[in-house]
Amino acid sequence: MRRFLFLFASFLLLTSCAPQQADSTSQPIRLTPFLTSTSAPLPTPFGLVAPITPLPSPTPFTYVIQKNDTLSEIAERFGVSIDDLQAANPQISANAMPIGEVLLIPNDSNNLSGESTPTPAPLTLEQSECYPTADGGVWCFILVRNDSFDLIENVSAQITLIDANGAALAAQTAFLILDILPPNTSLPVMTFFSNAPFDAKPQAQILTAIQALSNDGRYILTTTNNTLMQVDAGGHSAQVSGVILSQDQRVVANQIWVAATAYDDAGRIVGVRRWEARASLPPGGSLPFQFLISSAGGRIARVEFVVEARP
Repeated sequence: MRRFLFLFASFLLLTSCAPQQADSTSQPIRLTPFLTSTSAPLPTPFGLVAPITPLPSPTPFTYVIQKNDTLSEIAERFGVSIDDLQAANPQISANAMPIGEVLLIPNDSNNLSGESTPTPAPLTLEQSECYPTADGGVWCFILVRNDSFDLIENVSAQITLIDANGAALAAQTAFLILDILPPNTSLPVMTFFSNAPFDAKPQAQILTAIQALSNDGRYILTTTNNTLMQVDAGGHSAQVSGVILSQDQRVVANQIWVAATAYDDAGRIVGVRRWEARASLPPGGSLPFQFLISSAGGRIARVEFVVEARP
């Protein structure tokens, strides 16, 4: 999807975004077993705005077309009529839904501009971290947690850099590196600011977060097993590996992404990487993964994984 393209081009944080199979090595390495954290969500820290707080200015509400989406399903999901959705997006044909195309979601039949933002599904903003780069830019991460029992998709947030006086310096929309945020799971939204002041602080607010329909056939339930990591001597990169297990006994997964989030000893986000599988995942089957994740900040202490699989 095109919204991810800018995430993988600017910094060592994200290594090559090209899909790859599990790497192999000719020398034995000692791997450290990885256990997923079960700590409770942190209180919303300073600079992270509750979802009900109005934004300083109207923000267009959009949805990015996913694989297998239909106009009628999107209209049902947002509670709008097909006619209103089509009127707000005259360039889109119901018979040709291009993946990655951005739709404006109308609030009602009298407002087809998409300027009114529907209330996003409730999410918890756990932390914000920004790291300067050698070229004068800054990577910003906002950790978002889904404490509900529902799958949430199309998560985005507005990240605003502010100075010591609280004045806004720059603002951008940040996205997850997956299309989904599973129940009881945390993932960061992220974006890159160029020419950002070193002492700028991030302020964030959720823009979009959509509850997926029950029995949504666009996603396949998967888990990870035997996850391991080996941190290099400097602590700024880690080789991670594991196995993806399909919980669906009927459907083949042809698109499989693994999101890895690296944390330091204090629990701060220091790196994010998305791995894309070349091979398919058969019903009830398994698929190994192995890749490198790098840190934009301190030493890597642990890595957490989230999988997205589609037919």
